[in-house]
Amino acid sequence: MGGNIRDSKCQETAMDRLKLLKQIFSYLTLLTGTFPLFAGGEIEKTGVARVVIAQLPGATETFRAQPEKVSRLFDRGLLAFTHKTDSRSAWSTLIGPDELVAIKVFSAPGPQSGTRPAVVEALVSSLLAAGHPSSNVLIWDRHLTDLRLAGFETLAKKLNVRISSAGKEGFDLEVFYENPIIGNLVWGDVEFGRKGEKVGRKSFATRLLTRSKVKIINVTPLLNHNYAGVTGNLLGLALGSVDNTLRFEGDPERLARALPELFAMPALGDQVVFNITDALLCQYQGEQQALLHYSAPLNQLWFSKDPVALDSLALQELDRQKQTNQAPIRKNIYEIYQNASLLELGVSEMKNIEIDFHMVAE
Repeated sequence: MGGNIRDSKCQETAMDRLKLLKQIFSYLTLLTGTFPLFAGGEIEKTGVARVVIAQLPGATETFRAQPEKVSRLFDRGLLAFTHKTDSRSAWSTLIGPDELVAIKVFSAPGPQSGTRPAVVEALVSSLLAAGHPSSNVLIWDRHLTDLRLAGFETLAKKLNVRISSAGKEGFDLEVFYENPIIGNLVWGDVEFGRKGEKVGRKSFATRLLTRSKVKIINVTPLLNHNYAGVTGNLLGLALGSVDNTLRFEGDPERLARALPELFAMPALGDQVVFNITDALLCQYQGEQQALLHYSAPLNQLWFSKDPVALDSLALQELDRQKQTNQAPIRKNIYEIYQNASLLELGVSEMKNIEIDFHMVAE
């Protein structure tokens, strides 16, 4: 696992930091007999992650999200996950009243196959109803153009919340991930056009995440990815938050190494407080293309503090859909999530994921 992550404020690599945390956790476990919470995963028992799945059969009709039903579905899942009876109490377990909530979506495939605006609308409406100020809610992704085309700019105006992108905010020269693989730099990358022996080896984090403290909520679609298996929480946040990513995107071995290490950057993974898989539809082929004829309506939302557990469940569901529909199944895609578990970013083994299922009446 050879990448190097640098943050001028803490001057430590992610691997060193995680090894130290692991030693501390082991010591606390011996002292208290319990396993403490680790950022990025809710561990209620030793090595066990909790996932809430809420389902409402009519949440989509002819592959289109039904906003009112999606809102009911979201509320049920949130309350079930937090064990609360109202949204204000539920959100108080996840974020503070004055904290900036940065909702990371995956918008490149558009509103039908990417993160669906109806899900984000339900989330934001719940936040606002709980009393969170609209000025402290931000919808974001890697590219502003993708957000606009997917309908998120219109949604942000409707709800009076902020919208931005990693590229628009620019990149922080002091916070970066370094990897010996030299990238094919493109316009928009910090080092594009520069010359030198080490040019192209760094991926700089967006200032959207480094300029101020944020609480990240991932909302990702249940969508296949040809090399990572799923366009999930790890891939969405890791590749959506830094520049110079082309060097990883087309190679499964490079992704298996880079994605967990990128997610482990303090500016990324440490700020994640909640993850939601938009499983209204499961698109098992097509990647960033909206191919609804390769989709199955599940009418579900999945909730967890553990991004790895959600992505691992997504891989399982995608494989099931491919098998059912006689689509080719790509093997050897689990290494990314096994590596993420080794970095203690979450749980990847199915036997260690507890599912709490809730059916919502139509």
